[in-house]
Amino acid sequence: MYANSKIPESAQQGVHEHLVERVAKHASCEFRKPVLDHNKAAFEASLAGWDGQAPLILDSGCGVGHSTIQLARAFPDHWVIGVDQSEDRLSRKKPYPDALLPKNMIFVRADLVDYWRLMADAGIRLARHYILYPNPWPKIGHLARRWHAHPVFPFVPRLGGRLECRSNWNIYVEEFAIALGLLIGRQLPWESFEAPSPLTPFERKYRDSGQTLYRCVVELDPQPTLEENPQ
Repeated sequence: MYANSKIPESAQQGVHEHLVERVAKHASCEFRKPVLDHNKAAFEASLAGWDGQAPLILDSGCGVGHSTIQLARAFPDHWVIGVDQSEDRLSRKKPYPDALLPKNMIFVRADLVDYWRLMADAGIRLARHYILYPNPWPKIGHLARRWHAHPVFPFVPRLGGRLECRSNWNIYVEEFAIALGLLIGRQLPWESFEAPSPLTPFERKYRDSGQTLYRCVVELDPQPTLEENPQ
């Protein structure tokens, strides 16, 4: 059956009790995980076709790439980068033949833990950044696997631009808003929304299954950090 997707099930019924302390810890500690060479190569490849002038859009965890294609079509004057760690997902058939795919985009296989750090350390600023329907890791013990509770998350606001996270699990988006708000020093809203033109296959399936969709959207200020914006 197509429209039979389920909302993530979890014993966690609200914001994780350890979220705030974990985000604060990551913001105050240097993340020293070595960057792997293949991720460095992917980062360089993702910018090889960029003219250095066009605004940048990053589609983080782009999966099969349908969202990257739609974003490139919607913003033809931007350079759009779709990043995913799965070669299988990236190589799946696209909704258009190669000849009709937008020319202002690229797909790269990379681990976002490295890719985000490379982009931030290079001082590159985004116009838009999308984190669409990431794995919610809904079990209580899986908090550290959610992006907003991962040690790499403090690098995300450094990329700037209009950041949007979407999920079909309201707790994920609420936690994302809290974690990001802690890093940039202000409370952030989150909301339910309609998706008349779904960006991803998951979004279409969730919508058609009658689920409520949620998002957090924020315009990031230059160089926001927890240290510069104490609570």
